Amino acid sequence: MWAFSRDSIRLYRTVFVVLVAAAAMVVRVPASHAELELDLTRGQVKPMPVALPNFFGTTDKDKKLGRDIIGVITNNLRSSGLFDPLDQASFIEKLANFKTAPRFGDWRIINAQALLTGRVTVQKDGRLKTEFRLWDVFGQKKLQEHGFLTTPGNWRRVGHLIADRIYKRLTGENGYFDTRIVFIEETGPKDNRIKRLAIMDQDGYNFQRLTNGNHLVLTPRFSPNQQEITYMSYRNDDPRVYLFNIETGQQEAVGKFPGMSFAPRFSPDGQRVVMSLSRSGGQHSNVYSMDLRTRKMTRLTNTAAIDTSPSYAPDGRRITFSSDRAGGTQLYVMNADGSNQKRISFGKGRYSTPVWSPRGDLIAFTKIAKGKFLIGVMKPDGSRERILTEGRHNEGPTWAPNGRVLLFFRETGGATGGPKLWMVDLTGRNERKIETKNWASDPAWSPLIN
Repeated sequence: MWAFSRDSIRLYRTVFVVLVAAAAMVVRVPASHAELELDLTRGQVKPMPVALPNFFGTTDKDKKLGRDIIGVITNNLRSSGLFDPLDQASFIEKLANFKTAPRFGDWRIINAQALLTGRVTVQKDGRLKTEFRLWDVFGQKKLQEHGFLTTPGNWRRVGHLIADRIYKRLTGENGYFDTRIVFIEETGPKDNRIKRLAIMDQDGYNFQRLTNGNHLVLTPRFSPNQQEITYMSYRNDDPRVYLFNIETGQQEAVGKFPGMSFAPRFSPDGQRVVMSLSRSGGQHSNVYSMDLRTRKMTRLTNTAAIDTSPSYAPDGRRITFSSDRAGGTQLYVMNADGSNQKRISFGKGRYSTPVWSPRGDLIAFTKIAKGKFLIGVMKPDGSRERILTEGRHNEGPTWAPNGRVLLFFRETGGATGGPKLWMVDLTGRNERKIETKNWASDPAWSPLIN
């Protein structure tokens, strides 16, 4: 029934084996003594020049896998907007082997601040062994050393994992490359679109369909454990909130409610789902939470307005949502039990689809003003509102797990067009499209893969 391989899904649960003792694996330099570190607290960060030579390999197969892995690392780091991978043609030193230290002077001449060296070996048992070292060129020292042992089919994930470690070592913050995106894949004419639940790596690779398109699906969201997705589906014109198990393909309705249920999201501990529920023919809706263990429903708002798009704070103690109770749609924050409801947005225009940052410091939103669709962020108290990007139709922001990048979808092309996925960082300066074969909407970013 399901159009995806369970074996390929299980690859993401593979535990990567450290190749050498932990004490020798990672050389950590305390931030107070590190010469090489990007400061992300500044308003604008100049990309750091980094040198990424191809990994060493003994056989042609080893060398090809090494080039492929470096390609993934290069694309990941460049896409972040924080790193500037240097052209390999500019490299002066032709590294002799993995074990020897580089000639730092040759790399300083081309202004490389960090250098990555690595080695790839397909072992006799068929497993892929990957080792890497990260060097501080101007400090003339090794910053980090690490290795992985896995199957050759996991080479793309190895690249993501190495890019994450580089990102963390050079910025002090967690990376976001070893993640996935669930979204709605759209095919067919605009007036009769088929919508399927789909999943892919954050860079657009390893695409898989999770549903067959027989039923309309909307607003998918990941659980904190990454193995379940909650979403809304119409079956027999009956909208319900469902849970989908990624590994088994099993799906189930979280409950049978009179009226329409929509816009579901998990709580940070994965024990509850918060959603909107309309019980009066769609004239208004309120926010409810459900305990997934007992299936008990708790009503959190009680108005004659449209209260929708709830999203938990990362500590689970508060919820943000949108409501038109004051006229135009605005953003609100309340305690997780529904108490202390406060409006936080007061700008001109209509605000919707709020989602709390994993860091807890910001709320992202969609805003419609003067005919434009804007993606922006504000503090949880409504202060320091900033617009990151605007377009003809931008909607549905979702956070990377490190809280530094947003994904959203943008409708283009008029009557014959459709939505595509885009990323933008918190500076608003680094914006790029995520390539997908078909139209794509309603994205949600996974936590880091375990």
